[in-house]
Amino acid sequence: MFKPAVTLLALSLASFSAPQQAVEIKKIELPDMGDSSGTLITPAEEKEYGEAFFRSLHSQVTVNQDAEIQEYIQSIGQKLVANSDAPSHPFNFFVVMENDINAFAGPGGYIGVNSGLILTTEAESELASVMAHEIAHVTQRHLFRAAEAASRLSIPTAAATLAAILLGTQSAALGQAAIMAIQAGSVQFQIDFTRENEEEADRVGMQTLAASQYDPRSMPTFFERLQQATRYYGQAIPEFLRTHPVTASRISDTRGRAETYPYKQYPDSLGYQLAKAKIRVLTATDTAEAHKYFQSRLTQGTAEQRTVARYGMGLIALNGQKFKEAEAIFQSLAQAYPEQDQYAAALARTALESRNYNTALSRYKKLIQQFPDNTAIKLEYVSALLKTDNPEQARKSLFELNAETQQLPVYWQLLAQVYSKLNRPAESHRYLAEYYYATGQTKNAILQIRLAQESKGLNFQLSSILSERLTFFLSQEQEARRNQ
Repeated sequence: MFKPAVTLLALSLASFSAPQQAVEIKKIELPDMGDSSGTLITPAEEKEYGEAFFRSLHSQVTVNQDAEIQEYIQSIGQKLVANSDAPSHPFNFFVVMENDINAFAGPGGYIGVNSGLILTTEAESELASVMAHEIAHVTQRHLFRAAEAASRLSIPTAAATLAAILLGTQSAALGQAAIMAIQAGSVQFQIDFTRENEEEADRVGMQTLAASQYDPRSMPTFFERLQQATRYYGQAIPEFLRTHPVTASRISDTRGRAETYPYKQYPDSLGYQLAKAKIRVLTATDTAEAHKYFQSRLTQGTAEQRTVARYGMGLIALNGQKFKEAEAIFQSLAQAYPEQDQYAAALARTALESRNYNTALSRYKKLIQQFPDNTAIKLEYVSALLKTDNPEQARKSLFELNAETQQLPVYWQLLAQVYSKLNRPAESHRYLAEYYYATGQTKNAILQIRLAQESKGLNFQLSSILSERLTFFLSQEQEARRNQ
């Protein structure tokens, strides 16, 4: 049977081409389609490809590890999925910390949004429109019809090639590496989305957008901004925009569809504003410029927007280790808005980073009780427990996290630190190996397993686990080299 190793595509936002002109608002039924060979990929296979793709991305770019930002992007993504044509399809949303304007969908429902795109949006509905379009590419099975290749590439190599092609819009070196990998394996790789694919993704995405209570007009509005942005690049237009321009006909088509929906106001959520402020600080190359940005907004806009500007000022102070200034800002915000978890968490984080560990631990304990479903606070609480030499409590807290959180790289990293504090090196090396594997560093994972095996006093169960993981990691590394 043909194995659809690379019939999975990483889509960029700019892969939109000119749609046709017909305007119709009706629910689209999902076709039962597989890859172009006519073979349906199983959910287990799709999951395996998606996980390999995600690991490869970690090894090539900086994938956001900030739990608050991750929770926000997941929340908006899952809200859209719930109103899509495939609400039960598994999706994973994440932010790539790159300034380029980009968004993409990969195998297994992995959808990434660049920090640069988020900062370019001027409304939450604009961000949602991009994500809704990418979701539609997945639900309409375009991923399995857009790329065709021979079946000789192993899953790790196919995933790495896919990620490299995606990142080629940001890095010429990585793009060239992808081409070389394909040539070395004597494989032809084609990416060719049709006008129909893009029209369908726009149309279905807009339906999802409206059903999720976001502004349908935000889609053509954001397209217009992208089109205008291309005028300022001159000859240095990013490959992303040069290869797949946002056309006037596409803007016209989506504008016509959007106008069929009744007009109303769609205010941005506070979560969007706070996540955007935090991303701006985390990605700032010029702190003075970021400070000026928030300073100018302290007296502009709504009361909520001015409060977000104060939050941004506090984050800049914290990043600059101006702890007294950060403490004052976050203390004021937390007192004025006691139900807003981001402000209270920032206050606790200030104590943690200023090494006032007992105060930090006390604050996190209160936050755990006040916001029991906040994963970001729980992860920071574990860090506070480790700083205050409470590794056993940290271990228990990690094991109480939900299954989704226990798959994040930061979970394995914290678990490795816990067992190091507990003076159990074998387990520490074992979980550090899982961290390295989750971030696409299989060679380092193999090294950590071997270090764990050298530890004294291994019991039969742990020894068996280490042997199994070593065999698995070695097989993954061998597969990755098979087509090189």
